[in-house]
Amino acid sequence: MSTNTSPQALIAAQKTPLPKVVIATTAMLSFISFWRAAAIVLNDLGSSAFYAGAIAEQAIGKAAPWFILAIMLFAYAVRSMYIESCSMFVRGGVYRVVKEAMGSTLAKFSVSALMFDYILTGPISGVSAGQYLTGFLNELFGRLHVNLILPINSTSAVFAVVVTVYFWWENIKGIPESSGKALRIMYITTVMVVVMIVWCILTVWVRGAHLPPLPMPANLTFAPEALGWLRFSRLPHTIALIGILIGLGHSVLAMSGEETLAQVYREVEHPKLPNLEKAGLVIFIYSFVFTAGVSFFASMIIPDAVRPKYFGNLISGLSMNFVGPYNLRLGFEGFVVLVGVLMLAGAVNTAIVGSNGVLNRVSEDGILPHWFRRPHPRFGTSYRMLNLVVGLQLLTILLSRGDIFVLGEAYAFGVMWSFSMKGLAVLVLRYKQPGKRDFRVPLNFTVGKVEIPVGLGLITVTLFALSIMNLFTKQVATIAGVVFTLIFFTVFEISEKITLKHGGKHAELDMFNLESDGELTPAALSVRPGNALVMIRNSNALYNLAAVLDRINPRQQDVVVLHLRVLGRAGSGGNELTQEDLFSVNEQELFTRALSLAEKRGKSIHLAVAPATEKWEGILRAAQNLQSSTIALGLSSWRAVPDEARMAGLAWESLPEPRPQLTLEIYSPGGQEHIFYLGPHAPRLTNKEVDLLHGIWLELSNEVAPEELHHHDVVHIALEELRRNIQDGRRQEIIDTLRKHLSDIRQRPSTNT
Repeated sequence: MSTNTSPQALIAAQKTPLPKVVIATTAMLSFISFWRAAAIVLNDLGSSAFYAGAIAEQAIGKAAPWFILAIMLFAYAVRSMYIESCSMFVRGGVYRVVKEAMGSTLAKFSVSALMFDYILTGPISGVSAGQYLTGFLNELFGRLHVNLILPINSTSAVFAVVVTVYFWWENIKGIPESSGKALRIMYITTVMVVVMIVWCILTVWVRGAHLPPLPMPANLTFAPEALGWLRFSRLPHTIALIGILIGLGHSVLAMSGEETLAQVYREVEHPKLPNLEKAGLVIFIYSFVFTAGVSFFASMIIPDAVRPKYFGNLISGLSMNFVGPYNLRLGFEGFVVLVGVLMLAGAVNTAIVGSNGVLNRVSEDGILPHWFRRPHPRFGTSYRMLNLVVGLQLLTILLSRGDIFVLGEAYAFGVMWSFSMKGLAVLVLRYKQPGKRDFRVPLNFTVGKVEIPVGLGLITVTLFALSIMNLFTKQVATIAGVVFTLIFFTVFEISEKITLKHGGKHAELDMFNLESDGELTPAALSVRPGNALVMIRNSNALYNLAAVLDRINPRQQDVVVLHLRVLGRAGSGGNELTQEDLFSVNEQELFTRALSLAEKRGKSIHLAVAPATEKWEGILRAAQNLQSSTIALGLSSWRAVPDEARMAGLAWESLPEPRPQLTLEIYSPGGQEHIFYLGPHAPRLTNKEVDLLHGIWLELSNEVAPEELHHHDVVHIALEELRRNIQDGRRQEIIDTLRKHLSDIRQRPSTNT
């Protein structure tokens, strides 16, 4: 968002040059379609198809595809929980929701655990992409008789570092570019998925195949490291529920990325919640077919003795075991590797986007210092948070040395505990903040006046059961996760105290980049002619902005939000004003509230502060220079609406030529709208006036036949007659008649003038 206004006073309208302005821009308020939002999340969720099935099978045996299938179905239920939280809070990630429900301490614990997930998601995706690429290159070298074998782990680690640095720079530049690349990656991935599924079906039809063994206790073969501290117990083998929970716990890799959906929701365009629901459905269908499909087909097509060889690049192994000529299969493997590299690299981007969103929510609440939220001077993004996240991801890649199974074993602590706390928080809010919601998790029953959210309760209980089981069975994840969470939690606690000590009372406000060299023109503000100019002055009275955002179509008209600083004549020397003179904490709070309204509706606004020596002169000069078509105001606290409109009309007459035709909209807090037209315009006739005009036309049209008489001819004659009467000495009589007419109008309520 941008809008330009800079510090020069407005003086005589006929002689003043274009006013200077202060432009205020903020990090990431570019709105994206539900397709782009789905693409960002799918780059994480869908990418798990490349490695989740293999990691699960190594841990729990050949029945793993059934657990992957169950997790993909369960993910849709978890997604509905996230959609409900987003319907309550635009910035509805784990931190905000848990804090609203259960307080700041548990919120900081939840977000600390979630950061562990994000720090691991990027490296595991990058390393997996490197393993696909390295495996293909080694196979290609062998086919071409090149005496070169690349070390799998080391090469994968180098590739992961390169990809992470690349997407770090893309996110520094801003989410529109990153989401566009994510969408293009999904286009290519879709082609691969369709070809792969068709070829899988053909292979099964030609060779025949058997489904994986059912997920029964007798069919579960746990690897020693998969049982963790339970490896010396008989419980996993004798109690079916424990065995099932262990299997699901080792398959939750396939469910990462849900929190990113909540983080991206802030940028989803209008209509916001319906678009989020569409994105959720797209994500479910795509990830269900792709992730579960790969796991099942790999089990059915790749021989059991050969499959462990491809655990690092499962889809490559699938393509090399299709029916058909070897060279064709090798060519498709190359395509799989290309898609895998692109999609897994996209998951690195998703992890960066999500973690940046999480830290922004935490920082807005004063947990992190202002320094972290300072926007990039050129791109407006929160680059310091991006630097922190990417630095930790690069460190993780180096420590893992490119071993995908080490990263996989460490994964799932953060994601499961953040899911669990989020589910509990949404459940608590059902009772703490009851009432109407735009979306609710299904399966709700009412007993008397008490709501029983069965669906949400089952989701929460299942999440906690999986989280607790993982504590005992995933030793590496538990130890690493607990240590990382405690470190982050401690940092948050200390940072919050320091921030509050150094003026953290304004930490909830958005941070803005300020520029003061722009001209108040459409080109300088990146807005189109015909925009709507919304004037704001009180952060608690933005009802006029809300009304404009509710009715406007951002594809057809831009919205400029302008705060006018009216200066005395003595203080109007524009060159003496600084940015701090025009943009104080009051303006920061005002624009933060304005941005919140825009986010909730998924519509962009352009922000600016301008100085002026007189209210209406400043407003109309701004509208003229911006080529606005509409000016929207709230009610004046000391001037009646007709008087306000009259003042606007008089100021309009003083504008330099060419004077624009403008629509003036004055809104009341209750939603009442008063419309006036500035400049020459066709009048808005009431039904009574239209009937009167039509009656006169009917009466006179027969008299002048065969000449054709139009309604505008009647109006023309009437106006000419009125002018003649004014000039012939009947002026006072006409004025008295007008005053009586206006008095009669005031006696009856009207919404439009």
